[in-house]
Amino acid sequence: MTAGILPLLLALSSEAPLGDLNAAFGNFSAEYLYGDSGARMPDVEAFRAEYDFIVIGAGTPGCVQANRLSENGNWNVLLLEAGREESLVQSVPLTAAAFYGRIGNNWEYPSEPMETACKGGPGGACLGFKGRGLGGTSSHNFMLYTRSHQRDFDGWASDGNYGWSYREVLPYFLKAESSYVKVSSNTFETPMINSVLEVAREFGYRAINPFDKVQLGFYRASTTTLKGQRYSAARAYLHPVCNRGNLHISMNSIVTKILIDPVTKVAYGVEFTKNGVSHTIRTKKEIILSAGVIASPQLLMLSGIGPRHHLKTLSIPVIKSLDVGYNLHDHYGYAQLRFKLRNPGTFEPHKTIAQQFDEYISNGTGPFSSPAGFDVLAFMKTRSSDLPSDYPDVELMVKTVSLDKSTTNKQLQYLGLEEALKHSSLLVNPSDDTLSMVILLMSPKSRGRVWLNSSNPFDKPRMDPNFFDHPHDLTTVIEGIQLGIRMGESRSLSKYGPMIDRTPTAGCEHLIFGSDEYWRCSIRQQGSVLGHQCGTCKMGPKSDPSAVVNPELQVHGVGNLRVADASILPGPLAGHPNAALFMVGEKLSDFIKEYWNGCVWKK
Repeated sequence: MTAGILPLLLALSSEAPLGDLNAAFGNFSAEYLYGDSGARMPDVEAFRAEYDFIVIGAGTPGCVQANRLSENGNWNVLLLEAGREESLVQSVPLTAAAFYGRIGNNWEYPSEPMETACKGGPGGACLGFKGRGLGGTSSHNFMLYTRSHQRDFDGWASDGNYGWSYREVLPYFLKAESSYVKVSSNTFETPMINSVLEVAREFGYRAINPFDKVQLGFYRASTTTLKGQRYSAARAYLHPVCNRGNLHISMNSIVTKILIDPVTKVAYGVEFTKNGVSHTIRTKKEIILSAGVIASPQLLMLSGIGPRHHLKTLSIPVIKSLDVGYNLHDHYGYAQLRFKLRNPGTFEPHKTIAQQFDEYISNGTGPFSSPAGFDVLAFMKTRSSDLPSDYPDVELMVKTVSLDKSTTNKQLQYLGLEEALKHSSLLVNPSDDTLSMVILLMSPKSRGRVWLNSSNPFDKPRMDPNFFDHPHDLTTVIEGIQLGIRMGESRSLSKYGPMIDRTPTAGCEHLIFGSDEYWRCSIRQQGSVLGHQCGTCKMGPKSDPSAVVNPELQVHGVGNLRVADASILPGPLAGHPNAALFMVGEKLSDFIKEYWNGCVWKK
C-alpha cells in the first residue's frame, strides 16, 4: 500500500473495468455517504418505449427536473447521464482542488490555444473541467454557495426576460434552500480567518453573507455540505427519490442526437448509447437539455439547431438557425498571488494530519471540512470599475487553511496525501506557511464561443474562451491583484508578517516583478478555469437575435425542447453559479407543470 489509500480510491473511481473490486468500492462509498451499502443509485437497463419527459444530463438543473417532474405520479421521467454515481473520494471538501480533474468524473475540454491567457498551459490552452456524473459539476466543484447580486437578475428582466427579476427568482432560491439543498457554514477556524475578515472593516467594506441581495463585502464561505461532506445536486435531489417507480435514471448513457421533425420542428425523441448499445426513446411531452454549457450547444448543433453557416460546413441539415455556442463567458481566475508568512497562521496547531483526518472521518469537522482551504470570500471593487457603486467587479478567494507537512511521514504515505497534494498549496511546512488568493473577474466584457469539431458526436467540441479580448478585463484583473497585495500588507494581517512571494511566473522573468507589465505577462501565462462558464444557449426574448431560448427556456422556433443549465444565463453573475442553477431548475419545473396542467405561464 505504498502508493497510499487515496490513489487507490482514485483508481477505483476511474473508468477502468475492475469487476468485483469496483463494485465493492461502490458499496463502501454508499455505506460511507448514506449509511447503507445497498443505498446505491439504481441504473435502469430496461427502457420504456416512450416517456413523458426526457432529461439529458444530471447536472444541477437536471437533477432538480428529475425530482420535481416525477412528483407527478402520472408522468414518467427518464434521466440520461453520461457519467456514473459519485463516490466518497469526491465528498471531502478540502481535497476538492487536489482531485479536480483527476477522478474520471469530468469532461476535460481543452480550449483553442490563446495568446491572451493560458500560454503556459499544455499546448498554450486552458483546460476546462465540467462535471461528468450524477450531480454534474456540483459533484466536484468547490461547493461555494452564493446567490449572486440582485442586479444580475434585474438586468435579465430589463432585457426582456419576463419572470426573472430578483423579486421573481427569490422564491425559487428559498424553495431550494428550504427543501433539498443543504447550505452550511464551516465552523472550523485557523488563527488567520478572523484576521482576514477584519480587513473588510479596514478597507471600508461590510460584513455580508451569501444570501444578501447586494454582494459587496466579505464573508466566511458557506457551502453545499452537510456534516462536513459535499452535498451535490445528486445527493440533494436524486438520492431521496431515486426509487420512485415513475423515475428512471440511466448512467453511462451518451446522447448523440435529439430527434426533431424537420417539417413541424417539434422534438419527439433522443438517440443515445449505453455501454456500447444504441437506443432510441420517444417523448410524449418534452425534452429538457441539461448537458452543460459546452455539451448542450454541442448536442443542439449535432441535432440541426445552430448557426446555419457552421452546420452547412459539416453537412448537418439545418432545423433552426440560432446563435448556439456564442456568448461564452467565464470568471477568469488568477491563482498566482501568494504571501509567505513569518508567523504561521493557516495551520491548526499541535495536531498531525492523521489526527485531523481521523477527526474528519469520525465527526465531519476539522480542516478537511474546509472547501479547498478557501474559507473567506471578498467581493470588491477596483479603481477602474465602470459598474454601479454597489456591484463588485472582482472576487478574492482567500485560502486560510493548510496542512502541516512536517507532522508525519508514514501517515502521509499511507493516506496518499503527499503525492495527491504535491502540486497544491495545501501541504506545506510551518516554516514555509503561505497565504494564497485567487482573483476572479466577476463581469468580463469579453465573449468566447463553442463550436463543433466534426459531425461525430463522440468528438469533443472546440472552445475559445477569448479571455481578455476586451482590454478592460485585463485592467480589472491587474487592479484585483493590487487589491490582494494591499490586503496582504494590511494592518489586520501584519501580525503574521506576510511577504509577497516574488518567485516570477515562468516566461515573465525578464520583467520587473510587480510592474503592470509583469502582471500582464503573468496573467497571460496562466489561467485558472473554475467551471464557471456560462451563456452558450443564451436566454432572451424573440426580439433578441442572439437568444437561443425564450424566458420559459423553450428553444426559439422548436417545439417540446427546453434548455436548463448554465448555458442559458445571459450574462455573468457576481457569484458562483451553482446556487443560481438550483434556482433555475426549480423555476423551470414550475414553468413545465403550469404549461402541461393547462395553465400556460404568461407574462
